[in-house]
Amino acid sequence: MELDKSTLTDEDLTEEEDEETVKSKPSRRSSRATAEQGGKSKRRRIVVASDSEGSGDEFKPERAGCSSEEDEEDEEEVVNSASEEDVESEREAEPDSPVKPVKRKRPAEKPSSAKPKPKTPTLPETAKRAPLSSTITANTKSRLSAFSAPESFDSQANGSGAGGQGGATVWDHEKLDWLQEGRRKDAKRRRQSEEDYDPTTLYVPEDFLNKTTPGMRRWWQLKSETFDAVLFFKVGKFYELYHMDAVIGVNELGLTFMKGSWVGSHFVARVEQTETPDMMEARCKTMLKPTKFDRVVQREVCRIITRGTQTYSVLDGAPSETHSKYLLSIKEKEESSGRCRTYGVSFVDTSVGYFHVGQFQDDRHCSRLRTLLSHYVPAQVLFEKGNPSAETRKIFKASLSSAMQEGLTAGSQFWDAQKTLKTLAEEDYFKESVGKDEEPGSSVLPSVLKSMTSESDSLGLTPKEGYELALSALGGCMFYLKKCLVDQELLSMTNFQEYVPVDVEMEKAAGPTSFFSQTRQRMVLDGVTLANLEILQNVSGGTEGTLLERLDTCSTPFGKRLLKQWLCSPLCNPTSIGERLDALEDLMGVQAQATEVSDLLKKLPDLERLLSKIHSIGTPKGQDHPDSRAVLYEEVTYSKKKIADFLSALEGFKTMQEIVTILGPVVGDFQSRLLRQVCTLHTTALPGLFPDLSAELKRWDTAFDHQKARATGVITPKAGFDPEFDQALSGIKACERDLQDYLDRQKKRLGCRNLTYWGTGRNRFQMEVPDSVSERNIPEEYKVKSTKKGWKRYWTREIERLFSELQSLEEKRDAALKDCMRRLFYNFDKNYRDWQTGVECMAVLDVLLSLTRYSQGGDGGPMARPQVLLPGDISQSAAFLDLRGSRHPCVTKTFFGDDFIPNDIAIGCPGSEEEGQEDNGHAPCVLVTGPNMGGKSTLMRQCGLVVVLAQLGCYVPAESLSFTPVDRVFTRLGASDRIMAGESTFFVELSETASILHHGTKHSLVLLDELGRGTATYDGTAIASAVVNELAERICCRTLFSTHYHSLVEDYTNNPAVRLGHMACMVENEGDEDPSQETITFLYKFITGACPKSYGFNAARLANLPEDVIQSGHRKAKEFERSTISLRVFKYVLN
Repeated sequence: MELDKSTLTDEDLTEEEDEETVKSKPSRRSSRATAEQGGKSKRRRIVVASDSEGSGDEFKPERAGCSSEEDEEDEEEVVNSASEEDVESEREAEPDSPVKPVKRKRPAEKPSSAKPKPKTPTLPETAKRAPLSSTITANTKSRLSAFSAPESFDSQANGSGAGGQGGATVWDHEKLDWLQEGRRKDAKRRRQSEEDYDPTTLYVPEDFLNKTTPGMRRWWQLKSETFDAVLFFKVGKFYELYHMDAVIGVNELGLTFMKGSWVGSHFVARVEQTETPDMMEARCKTMLKPTKFDRVVQREVCRIITRGTQTYSVLDGAPSETHSKYLLSIKEKEESSGRCRTYGVSFVDTSVGYFHVGQFQDDRHCSRLRTLLSHYVPAQVLFEKGNPSAETRKIFKASLSSAMQEGLTAGSQFWDAQKTLKTLAEEDYFKESVGKDEEPGSSVLPSVLKSMTSESDSLGLTPKEGYELALSALGGCMFYLKKCLVDQELLSMTNFQEYVPVDVEMEKAAGPTSFFSQTRQRMVLDGVTLANLEILQNVSGGTEGTLLERLDTCSTPFGKRLLKQWLCSPLCNPTSIGERLDALEDLMGVQAQATEVSDLLKKLPDLERLLSKIHSIGTPKGQDHPDSRAVLYEEVTYSKKKIADFLSALEGFKTMQEIVTILGPVVGDFQSRLLRQVCTLHTTALPGLFPDLSAELKRWDTAFDHQKARATGVITPKAGFDPEFDQALSGIKACERDLQDYLDRQKKRLGCRNLTYWGTGRNRFQMEVPDSVSERNIPEEYKVKSTKKGWKRYWTREIERLFSELQSLEEKRDAALKDCMRRLFYNFDKNYRDWQTGVECMAVLDVLLSLTRYSQGGDGGPMARPQVLLPGDISQSAAFLDLRGSRHPCVTKTFFGDDFIPNDIAIGCPGSEEEGQEDNGHAPCVLVTGPNMGGKSTLMRQCGLVVVLAQLGCYVPAESLSFTPVDRVFTRLGASDRIMAGESTFFVELSETASILHHGTKHSLVLLDELGRGTATYDGTAIASAVVNELAERICCRTLFSTHYHSLVEDYTNNPAVRLGHMACMVENEGDEDPSQETITFLYKFITGACPKSYGFNAARLANLPEDVIQSGHRKAKEFERSTISLRVFKYVLN
């Protein structure tokens, strides 16, 4: 949308103010205007133009320029120009703008004693500025600069005060006592200090409203209802910002709001005119004594847009990113002990209309909640005021600092389960889901929600035990969507899915083999693991260097979203993993077709979101929805956008059909059942999943003229497609036939062959009879309507009856045509499930092609197909991992630019014969030592990422990989604190370790890096030793435990459950008195045995510590070593 400052205000702001409004017309502002204004301050506003090329009848600058004081009789005419404020005398042009104001008549000058009006921050928002003409003098520039927008409202311009006196400008809303911080009240007159104060509303005194102009009165009324939103107030073809909203527009949005994306933490409320000037006039005529406040076109809030509720409609603009933004509603119930808590959650991606509803128990560390927040990152969080515990609020503060968070009042806003179910039953959200046996008008709950209601309650108004919090969370979400006026279009899609944490299913499984054999089971990657392994985001919050960035070469937006879902929950079932790997092999074998399909996929629009748009447009909006009453003067522009989106969707589905056709000849040779299903049509003869859309697409091809609709913004359906339109057309044709038959009968009756109908519009069908026909032959029922030389024109009662019937049918046809687009979209949406299934199939194909490209290319080194075995399929049931020649999936070069050194990692491998470790090759725990910066952390991350890749169903960067499935990857990597949550470095370490010890199983993979670094040596060593013992001997899970505690290594040297390994290095001049002579070469090779030292002084030298500090530290280290050796000798002697 472009920005424009040529807007006029509505005339509904009356003659109370006489400031001059400058229009953007070619003229120059004379200096006389400044003189006439005297000490009057200028009203400013931000004006944002809508998408239209013209505003229709509403926007009439030549009429809006008239002053209400000059001629009160002009008031009604000027209202028709839809400029909201006839107050604003003249809009000032920007000093550097070539746009000149319109010359207008001026009212008689008022006495100099007239009080100046306070300033309103409604600054014009300029879009494209041309260079100032060189003819403008410096003096003119100086005068014009008095009317320019201040760079910031925090430091406003001087010199524009009353009477030209210097002084800082104070906007009129800043002078209102009842609007000041600490003095504000909400709509129910509760003060800010009161506990139940509602910051989303505002109390505006009635006496203040009575003093304002009609336009501003309506603005303040809407602002009082949506105080937390920025009002985009529709005036003719423009959206305008006033008062504090103008401040936000200048300071935070930089006057480019409509050019960019939504920014800041503010909500946006779109206010539309819901009445035309003619409708306003008709309404006023029905009133006994209409006041000036009645003589203003009605306006209503038609949509509130927030970060979590964007639907990307034609008025919202195109999405700026492909990934989902979730609106999360959450309710918590904490046990009295504080060790356990239960969460009810409901989250929705409003751009596609998918709801997830669930309830789960969580531990004291909120592990499952943290995982949810990592998998489905919310853009906005809703909660019940006073409900979340302190621990949950800490998580919100630390993990969701960028997300909007809003507390809702219990009961009235955040509904309980009973009220949620009652609302679902009373509203017609699911009326299209009513079965044939149901009574019309009855509402049926979707199966997922039905399963959450009590079986004993046939009406579905009682929640099932264990789902009370989930349904209450859904209620909070529904209230908010209703507030934003998108509840009907989203809930009516009936896309509901129960959210069940992955590890809940794991607990329910009878055993590990049973768990891994179930195809729907997934690996658990919690929030800590996703962050530590940098799977979705790096430490800076971006995607550079992440596994997602490495894998994501998807061609479609919906493919990218699916890949992210797959990455968050890799497979556990070896058969399912094998099917994906078979699919990659199949696609590698048909390279030509795969390339052609990839090129076609790139042409597809975001069909998933387009289907949601089409559903929204096709859903009939009830009379209680303000959008159904909105008067859009840019209707043609918006209609063209809707039609363009619809035709884009049709073309996309045709392309999908073409993709299936291309793969048709080779699909029979595919080994993968998954790939065969998504690429084969679902017919009676074929078992594929892809729906046969050819008949439906052909029907839509012939439904209407696509090119004409795209050009005109009007859909005229062809015969047989729209019953209402067809019925009106057939009625018109029949009526016209009757009129022609009547004319033929009259020709015979009068004996005149050249008898014809004449006339247009309401004067049609007058029978034109020549004067040559004798008056005696003219029947009595003929009535003369008009005459011309040599002819008389007649009407009869029969013609009048038929013409009246024809007009009625034409009105029905026009009404049918007006609603035709919505009905066609509604008709298209009836097959939503088929369209959506097709999109899902293409998303799977797109992700498989992306994984294929990675599996073929990788980093240039060998790529291996992983071998995944069930624990029961091998001689021993113990879990193992045998990784040979592995490389880091996201790192291709070392820190110094050399090629990445591949490494072998063997954990719990039976029959492992490594040097000196024949007896404990099956050890589940590996203690990793090595020099600082030697590559320990990289090795551990590399191991975790390779396992994730393998269970994703992708080739891995290694020579070979054989392992049993991992149910969960745990990580404790790096040193970090959570200052915002009040958690120290050591506390974070222990919290993450506690989660591992509580939830780890023998099939988990644990990566622990230097546990205990956040505390004293003895404490750290003791805790680390106890943790190693727990992991190695009780849980017996596959573990890589890196440490610099060499006493810990000595303690477990002879433990059969622990194997030692270290990152190799080559040391020269070791033991030299001068530490600067010691040279270390990192070999980045993981070998067996323990590393004798950590070589910390090498890291100190690389970090550029002062040499004298290094020397001093080296001497101290020697003392520590001597005392340690003495202690060991003493112990040996005692023993």
